[in-house]
Amino acid sequence: MAAADATTLRPTDRLRRSFVYRILEASGAVFGDLNGAAVAMSFGASAEAERARARRLGLADLSPLPRTGFKGPGAVEWLIDQGLEIGPDSNRAYRQPGGERAARLAPTEVLLLDSPAGGGALVDRLNGAWGWGAEKPRAPIGYPVPRADSHCWFAVTGEHAPAMFAKICGVDLRPHKFAEGAIAQTSVAKISAIVIRRPAVGGLPSFDLLADSASAEYLWRCVIDAMIEFDGAPIGLAALRELGDGAG
Repeated sequence: MAAADATTLRPTDRLRRSFVYRILEASGAVFGDLNGAAVAMSFGASAEAERARARRLGLADLSPLPRTGFKGPGAVEWLIDQGLEIGPDSNRAYRQPGGERAARLAPTEVLLLDSPAGGGALVDRLNGAWGWGAEKPRAPIGYPVPRADSHCWFAVTGEHAPAMFAKICGVDLRPHKFAEGAIAQTSVAKISAIVIRRPAVGGLPSFDLLADSASAEYLWRCVIDAMIEFDGAPIGLAALRELGDGAG
């Protein structure tokens, strides 16, 4: 199917769309097609105005972008054999040459997030390559975890992001306390979540926020509410790309 014009595409025109697409649509999101998925590319403001939001405090929905996971004995070793660069420390996100990030959540668990380009080549390759062999006993290579279905994925950017998070999260996310690549598996707005310090957007703090997809609308509304005092607002994927977040 040919890509639809970003000014006419509705999220219901695509089978793949965000868990919060109704909220995004009601907030004035302009959607574009990304590999067959409807993605909020902007919120109707000029490109410069949206970049300014991202520098101040912005919330972007990345849920339609590719991601996957692998866990269990041998999973990390198999991923390294597949060419991923994964260090020894858990609760660290390791950037890949293509801009993807391999977030090591535990000694035997990795969450792979695509770059903002959203091409999904590495995610697709790994999902296609995984499979147990016919040998007895089978080699330990872990098993896949369908993170695209289980978790929503948001990005929070801007100079006020750490202060905003202080209202809804007990972890100190200030840059000198929470370095790039750090991961906190914690509670955000009273639900379990994963917070990852992503590459800086326009030189300012930026975070991935992932949580149970069933709680996506609740979490989005909680973050928007916490952003109000800092004049924060939703932003589209285009603003992240234009500022250059160092991940693709």
